Amino acid sequence: MSSTPSSAEPGAVEQAPDDRNAAAASHPPDGGREPVLSVRHLRVEFPTRHATLVALDDVSFDIAPGEVLGVVGESGAGKSMTGNAVIQLLEPPGHIAGGEIRLMGRRIDDLAEEAFVPLRGRHIGMIFQDPLTSLNPLFSIGDQLVETLRAHLPMSERQARERAVSLLTEVGIPAPETRLDSYPHQFSGGMRQRVVIALALAAEPELIIADEPTTALDVSVQAQILALLKRVCAERGAAVMLVTHDMGVIAETADRVAVMYAGRLIEIGPVKEVIRRPQHPYSEGLMASIPGLAERRERLYQIEGAMPRLAAIPTGCAFNPRCPHAVERCRSERPELLPAGAGQAACWLHDPENPVARRDAPRDTREVAR
Repeated sequence: MSSTPSSAEPGAVEQAPDDRNAAAASHPPDGGREPVLSVRHLRVEFPTRHATLVALDDVSFDIAPGEVLGVVGESGAGKSMTGNAVIQLLEPPGHIAGGEIRLMGRRIDDLAEEAFVPLRGRHIGMIFQDPLTSLNPLFSIGDQLVETLRAHLPMSERQARERAVSLLTEVGIPAPETRLDSYPHQFSGGMRQRVVIALALAAEPELIIADEPTTALDVSVQAQILALLKRVCAERGAAVMLVTHDMGVIAETADRVAVMYAGRLIEIGPVKEVIRRPQHPYSEGLMASIPGLAERRERLYQIEGAMPRLAAIPTGCAFNPRCPHAVERCRSERPELLPAGAGQAACWLHDPENPVARRDAPRDTREVAR
């Protein structure tokens, strides 16, 4: 599968039939708007002395203006790797080996580092999991905000400081005029994360990548941060790629959800549909492992086995060793994203011509969180 630029229109993508299927699978429901971020057949490799490890394999999705796309999966699924590939923060020798990444229609995956640097902050904001890794402990919050603003926008020192106060107010920092001169260690974890969000929003980027932004926060602060992120981005029309392992965060914040496994996109669709009626066995397992409020159970459901190592990804469907429905076809042929319910799932259970028969589930379907 491939997509090549059209000579008739710079930046346009002429889609082959398979590409149209990938586009249909990844487009948001209101496909009339041009996506802020468009990823097509993304492949990331890490060459080693013994073999070339494939960290991301044929990943395609879009994010529309004002939309929050949740990216979920176990550790090692490729969630953070996808975000790092978009913003070109892959650790060497990792590199993009195939596919395209477009921001507002402009291809950015093939840009040299010096050409990509102006995009970071100005057009792509990044919120990291630990705010202490994003904030310099030697400089005040105000200095860091002012520096970021002046680096990307034509502002004087005074204008940037006024804008910094406005940003801190917007993200809910009390007494922003005073706290502007405080240092990161003088803020709580939740307040530091608010400052990181302010930094990410400072230059009003079109795309925000939030990599596990609430993992280290308590539940009440987590809810405030998620509500803040969703509100601010909806008001500004920014697209958000929310990376997390927490399906509760996805349910509360995202408009659509993309489920990843072993560097592959295995299900994508509206968040309510994926949560209530997951179409891929892996998604079913993720939902079944969430404790419900309606009944008490001594033991939660657990997906048997573990995520495969990059050097030992199975042939066919990567999930087949852990799947209760796997047959020989699953072990030899890799499924593409197929229409399934209100979304798409990469599973032979949904083959329109020759679907794999579903075996008895390893749990009562009533245990799936709804």
